[in-house]
This record gives sequence, C-alpha cells and structure tokens, in this order.
Amino acid sequence: MTAQPIHPHGPERVPRNAEGIAAVLDGAQRMEFYRELLAAAPEEAEGVLRRWWCEAMLETDPAGDRLTAAALDGTLPTTAVGDVIERRRSAGLPVE
Repeated sequence: MTAQPIHPHGPERVPRNAEGIAAVLDGAQRMEFYRELLAAAPEEAEGVLRRWWCEAMLETDPAGDRLTAAALDGTLPTTAVGDVIERRRSAGLPVE
C-alpha cells in the first residue's frame, strides 16, 4: 500500500520561472514584474519571483475572484502564524 496525497499535485498552472510568470500577467502587471525583477539585487531576485508567482497563481485560479472578494470583505478564513509554525514543527518540517 502506498500513501497518496489528499490533494493530488498535477502540473502547476504557472511554471516557477520568469517566463512562466510573465506569460499569465496582463500588460501592466508584466511590465511591473520585469521592472522589479531587473531592479532586484541577485539576493532579492528569488523573493521577487516568489511574490509574482503567487500573484500569477491567483490570477489563474478559477476561484481567484471569489477569494479576492472574500479577502476584501473580511470573510476569508485565516490561520494564525503560530498555529502554522506549530503544525510544521509537529510534522517535522522546517520552520524558517
């Protein structure tokens, strides 16, 4: 018997690279993404990619509009950071 993930992971909607991110952003967002990426110091580039990848994932999420509306309305379920850290520690995952 093998363990199966609860939520199977298929191919990501947005590849985790500059080309994949830029491909799903609209014109103004794409220009801002490239501006930030080109202006970033090498040690900051990963953070820029990570932030814009999240933006691109939300942009391509079929439930993205609903999630955005819930966040703006204050009805989006949240979890305390301390709870997430404790859950990661309990699972033996790194906490940075």
